[in-house]
Amino acid sequence: MNNLCTIQMFVEQQWQTIATVECFEPQHGWEAGTYTGYETDYALEYLDRDDAAALSWALPVSMLPIRYDTWPPFLIDLLPQGFGRQELLKHLGLRSNTQSEGDWPLLRAGAGNPIGHLRVLEAVHTLENIPSHIRMGFTRDAIITRSDDFLETLAPYGLFLTGSSGVQGVWPKLLLTEAQDGLFYLDHTLPDQSAKKHWLVKFSRGQDTQLRKIFDHEAAYMAVAQRLGLRVHGELQKEGNALFIPRFDRSVTVTGVKRHAQESLEVFCDQADFGVTISHNNICRTLAQACTNPMIEIVEYLKRDIANVAMGNKDNHTRNTAITRNWNGEVRLTPLFDFAPMWLHPDGIARVTRWDRDDGGDPHWLSVLLQIEEVTQISIALLKQYLVDWLPIFKQLPEFLQEEGMDSTIINYCRPRIEAICLQLESLAHG
Repeated sequence: MNNLCTIQMFVEQQWQTIATVECFEPQHGWEAGTYTGYETDYALEYLDRDDAAALSWALPVSMLPIRYDTWPPFLIDLLPQGFGRQELLKHLGLRSNTQSEGDWPLLRAGAGNPIGHLRVLEAVHTLENIPSHIRMGFTRDAIITRSDDFLETLAPYGLFLTGSSGVQGVWPKLLLTEAQDGLFYLDHTLPDQSAKKHWLVKFSRGQDTQLRKIFDHEAAYMAVAQRLGLRVHGELQKEGNALFIPRFDRSVTVTGVKRHAQESLEVFCDQADFGVTISHNNICRTLAQACTNPMIEIVEYLKRDIANVAMGNKDNHTRNTAITRNWNGEVRLTPLFDFAPMWLHPDGIARVTRWDRDDGGDPHWLSVLLQIEEVTQISIALLKQYLVDWLPIFKQLPEFLQEEGMDSTIINYCRPRIEAICLQLESLAHG
């Protein structure tokens, strides 16, 4: 088994090899020790930078190779997970299981077109071997209905392998690019000069009514988030069994397609693991250290957590929030994503990421502000003022839910939570 993988980055409108990862015992998957080294010429040009020039904020550009007891965390963000992992395992003829032994071949075959501005060169070669006839375009209707032509064309090569092997999560997804001709193409098959807009298309799965209700309400949840003033990118468009989500790691400009650096909070906090628990406190501490405008980002993060509690988005693990870094040195939270009524999930999802104190699922918000002040040195008076100023908008949340057409069961679930949070926020103005 080849123990090297080559990391490329989209730099100045072209792919450039910038680093290599050597895996000592690939059969141990992500738990194998590694060396990660930047290419010498690249390191000399971008030395010590931790913005978009770096593999990760936690892995600044360096002349020295970095030794990890596991994979470097950024590499796990590129590893296919969920539905894409299972499809790729089948396509490669590997045993379909959740063990880590298949991680290395999965990475080298499936990370050729992930979210963000990095890719694995060896996986690009895998994509190049997929027959040219799947480079055809599809109408929006064909995708929505998953027409016979659409399915028959892609199925022999792994429907979700060919379109989304680098996308994580359990819901079937495709990365599609809308072209100037109005058709949709698998993202990696369309030349940049033909691109009009980039989409992540999520499909409903199974017959479970609760899962269907989650899927049906994601667009409405995002619309409510926007009305709450949270950072949202574009409008989600639900049509039939397909949800079209505009991508924010790509933008089409007059000079061409730009690919933006993106990493999960887990990578941002320099953690290489699956299911690792990182407290909100530690995340806020890292945001304060890294972000260009810590106050703005931490207040945004805090408001998102309040919205998660109010609206029952319990699936708040550290891969469901991400950081973006640009070439001008800016580091900030990406727009919100994966915001949905996950309290409905039939498996009974628990709130994973919590505050160190006074968070049994319904945090005590004054305590939360004190904890943020402890780890960031941001004045609690300023934090209070931000929330008091936000309160008139937050109080409208029940109306927003109604106006966005939420199911009555969701509204009834959210209402007492909203009322309890409003009481706490009101008390901040007088305390």
